[in-house]
Amino acid sequence: MARTPTAPESIPPDPLKRPVPRHLWKAAALSGMASYLDAGLIVGISVNLALYRDSYAMGVWMAGAISAIVTACIAVGSLAGGWLADRFGRRRVYNLDIFCYALGALVITVAPDDLVLLAGVLVAGLAAGADLPTSLAVVSDAAPAWARGRLVAFTQVMWMLGITVAVLLGFALSTTGMTGARIITGQLALAAFVTWLLRARLELPAEPDGAPDRAAADAPGRPAAPHALALRDVWTRAALLPMAATFVFYVTWGLGANTFGQFGTYLLVTVSDASQSLATGINLAFVPIGVLLTLAFVRVADSPWRDRLFHVAAAVQVLAFVTASLTAGSLAGMLVFFVLYQLSNPFAGEANYKVWSQLMLPADTRGTTQGLTYALSRGVFAVAAFFTPALAEYSAAVLLWSITACMTLAAFAGVFIIRVLVPRAPGVAPARPDLKTART
Repeated sequence: MARTPTAPESIPPDPLKRPVPRHLWKAAALSGMASYLDAGLIVGISVNLALYRDSYAMGVWMAGAISAIVTACIAVGSLAGGWLADRFGRRRVYNLDIFCYALGALVITVAPDDLVLLAGVLVAGLAAGADLPTSLAVVSDAAPAWARGRLVAFTQVMWMLGITVAVLLGFALSTTGMTGARIITGQLALAAFVTWLLRARLELPAEPDGAPDRAAADAPGRPAAPHALALRDVWTRAALLPMAATFVFYVTWGLGANTFGQFGTYLLVTVSDASQSLATGINLAFVPIGVLLTLAFVRVADSPWRDRLFHVAAAVQVLAFVTASLTAGSLAGMLVFFVLYQLSNPFAGEANYKVWSQLMLPADTRGTTQGLTYALSRGVFAVAAFFTPALAEYSAAVLLWSITACMTLAAFAGVFIIRVLVPRAPGVAPARPDLKTART
């Protein structure tokens, strides 16, 4: 009996009601491991920083240098990795950088002194940076337009899990000294190696809206052919304004988020006079809130609520930093800060940057363009990280008010993206699914 075409009324009126295939969620999870490992490295170094300082007899400038090198390496890796992925094939770079991360994390774990520690940080940081834009481009290529927001946003859940595991281990092992520090970074090496094995067997369809040549080259079972990527492909009108806008948002928002990601425990101990156990416990208590709300963001990432909620969350986020600044980092003020920050950050932070970038940047150069914004932002974070311990020692109020100003600028940048750029973005999902893609 012949099958008749599906009637238009049988097609779900809302793309959000269409289930995302399981293999795409698997791809999002494996790509999200880039965010897990990136967050785990940054927060793991943060949690261990006081232990490294005591064990390796570091001064305040050396402590700042380690945090700066982590961020600087991620910046350089993002720039190089995104370009290499667009040039030689995203799947090839996707598998190689995660293996290099595993090696770097292993070196950090077994480091007998600060010089070997720095060598491990160098390798792991470069690999983590390279994997960030590459993994986002891979999952974005595989995702249909109506599900791209959810799949890309899910990588932010993995980011939150990376923070959660690092803080949880830091709290549980806070009395074990360097043994606990080695466990925290050792789990990152193990997770990276397992991810490398799973990625090697991952099968994805060819990218739906990129260049046909590279899509075929990146398909499973076929070698990646070089893709002639020139600078003129990046510096186009279609790419330049979205790239500039997302950079401004990410760099200003990230100065606050990165400072507390790297130095949250350090500031609670040195500025708020909390113990190491209390400092890690405070971080741990509020992280689950962030994880649950990030999952909520995934649910709305393909809907108008994604950008509507940004306005409220951005205002609350600024209020959080104002509270910390007004109290000059006192323990009570920091507790209020953590509550407000965890409630708002999932709806006005890096998850928005990831989704906006994948929607607005040209598909053919997504790796390079987002790698560039990652790299420039992380470069700024690295410089800021180098001076943060010294600035906190000089004046916690100056440090906190500076961050508050950055978060305010980020809120305005986000509003500009929502009001001006998102409505005209070619990657925005249509209101109804394309009739051509409906099952018959």
